[in-house]
Amino acid sequence: MKVKIVLLLSIVFLLPFVLSCHTMAALAEVAGATGIINQNAANAISQSARAIGTAAEEITPEQEYFIGRAVAANILSSYRIWNGNPALTTYLNHICYAITINSPRPDVFNGYRLAILDSNEINAFATPGGHIFITRGLISAAGSEDALAGVIAHEVAHIQLQHSIKSIRNSRFLNAIIVTGVSAAGAVAGADVAQLTSAFNESVGEVVQTMVNNGYSQTQEFEADNTAMALMASAGYNPAGLIDMLRSLNSVQTTGSGFGRTHPTPAQRIANAERTVRNHTATDMSVRQARFTTATRNR
Repeated sequence: MKVKIVLLLSIVFLLPFVLSCHTMAALAEVAGATGIINQNAANAISQSARAIGTAAEEITPEQEYFIGRAVAANILSSYRIWNGNPALTTYLNHICYAITINSPRPDVFNGYRLAILDSNEINAFATPGGHIFITRGLISAAGSEDALAGVIAHEVAHIQLQHSIKSIRNSRFLNAIIVTGVSAAGAVAGADVAQLTSAFNESVGEVVQTMVNNGYSQTQEFEADNTAMALMASAGYNPAGLIDMLRSLNSVQTTGSGFGRTHPTPAQRIANAERTVRNHTATDMSVRQARFTTATRNR
């Protein structure tokens, strides 16, 4: 019982002081070595402190890229890249470059890269680190270059706002706290806390996959739309192109697949976007229509 009380007190003091997690871990190890608390208790406190410390660490651009690459590989286990029109892929990447080069975050660790997925499903994905995928079905739903720019800008916004990274970080904190709680019981029961901590660290990749399947929160989707319109305006596109795209999606999309499964309804997004678009200057979309028609002839 005394060991359990010591552990609980340690946890109470541990959680508010994330920045001192390594210090707490070191103190626990010293306390265990000197017999102030038993070794199981010391190990539990140390492993818990390190778990929370790991959760608090900033994810570097390199880590962000490699997480994104792993997620991209997962996406490509379900979809095939379409190479039927290399000029269309180049065209979409040029739109992406125009958007990102004029953005607050013009470069990422290995650059922004866009590929077309061979699927009639209406969908798009953006992974941490700059990987963007757009399905042929979504491209076919676009009626202008500015509409395509709206889709791409929305995905770029998810990357630049680090929505997936924030979700991972939140999950890491949650799991670190869970590991801490299990550690308290494990110290008494003799559980292998190191194994629990290892399992938590390995779960980070699973969180990303869950996000791809479940989508972001409604708040994050609206934030991505608002940011996308600002990115479009900075690149010379008409932000209303995003609304045109959403109207197109509203007429063809079902709620059970693609964007409909992972995003708020197009009607909800249109209402949000119409409140924001007035903050930006409109440009003439027709001047880009000829090259859009040429580029998307075979899509």
